[in-house]
Amino acid sequence: MKRVSIIAPLSACLLLGSISLSQAAQCGGDFQTFLKGVEQEALAKGLKKRAIKKTLRNAAIDRKVLSRDRAQGVFKLDFLTFSKRAISGYRLKNGAAKMKQYSNVFKRAAKDYGVPAPVITAFWALETDFGGFQGDFNTVNALATLAHDCRRPHLFRPQLIAAIEMVQHGDLNPATMTGAWAGEIGQVQMLPEDIIKFGKDGDRDGHVRLKASSPDAIMTAAAFIQHLGWRRGEPWLQEVKVPSNLPWHETGLDSPKKGSEWARLGVKPRSGKISNIQASLILPQGRKGPAFLAYPNYQIYLEWNQSFIYTTTAAYLATRLNGAPVYNQGNPEKGLNDAQMKELQRKLNSLGYDVGKIDGILGAGTRSSVQAIQHKLGMPADGWPTPALLAKL
Repeated sequence: MKRVSIIAPLSACLLLGSISLSQAAQCGGDFQTFLKGVEQEALAKGLKKRAIKKTLRNAAIDRKVLSRDRAQGVFKLDFLTFSKRAISGYRLKNGAAKMKQYSNVFKRAAKDYGVPAPVITAFWALETDFGGFQGDFNTVNALATLAHDCRRPHLFRPQLIAAIEMVQHGDLNPATMTGAWAGEIGQVQMLPEDIIKFGKDGDRDGHVRLKASSPDAIMTAAAFIQHLGWRRGEPWLQEVKVPSNLPWHETGLDSPKKGSEWARLGVKPRSGKISNIQASLILPQGRKGPAFLAYPNYQIYLEWNQSFIYTTTAAYLATRLNGAPVYNQGNPEKGLNDAQMKELQRKLNSLGYDVGKIDGILGAGTRSSVQAIQHKLGMPADGWPTPALLAKL
């Protein structure tokens, strides 16, 4: 489900042998010639020939990977539907048990990186059900396939080189390592380059093994989340109650205010206290649905996964694991189906609003455009598209 933010590609190196840098970096073409280019680049980076040969000698194109890449499911579920499916009693119960089982590891993660146990545990739950399903695609084949393919070679070629480095470290067996179709590995689903940079030996056995070792996965996730900008000791998401006369056009991720300002506007916490730092008021299903204050740490979730619905669900799950009550789902207005959403996007596009691709997805561009046109038309500008808005357009 997740695409971990890919760290900047490895620096280009002068290549050895008869293959030039431009030839080696080329995607497509004969697969064995492509692998030869990868081999030369890995040698130029200082990796050992033995590890390179071991990694690449049986590499093959995986057509199922290409099929998955071409047909990634679009995210069209609304927040209430997705969050109810994703946050099961099993995940809450098992999450609490995992935090207890690995309490010492989580304490180390919090001390070293400032990331609370519920935050790590929520990602662990949503990514692989605590390691229960980590993917069954051969990792080297997946990365070689996507690096050879000409859609995004600049993203995946460095990951293939990084996989060779993991083989050299003894942390990846190219014959048996499996993971997600896009090359992510382990219980928290991370790419090889990120594992090399942020991987931590949580169980202190001399290796970073994110598939088999939960302590390694916990500490590595903490290091990666800290790198994304996590602010120690600050909240990430808080459910709130909102008044009916709120200036709705001031809600959304692009309009943060201090907690005290939200309080003056009548926003109240459902539990705890509102922190007096910058926060955005987000309404996943409009003003009549659940309402949350998204603090700066919420942005780290968007770095982990750019889907607003997944992100908000992961952040909300972390609050539940931290003791927050079940959200008040309210009574949201009816939304749009796929055909209606596409029609709305086309209308907004014709009016000069940048909704991005006409895909039926309520992404950031569409949500922002909806809020703008609602405000212009004198409607409550909560960013939630409804049949009434579509009819008015």
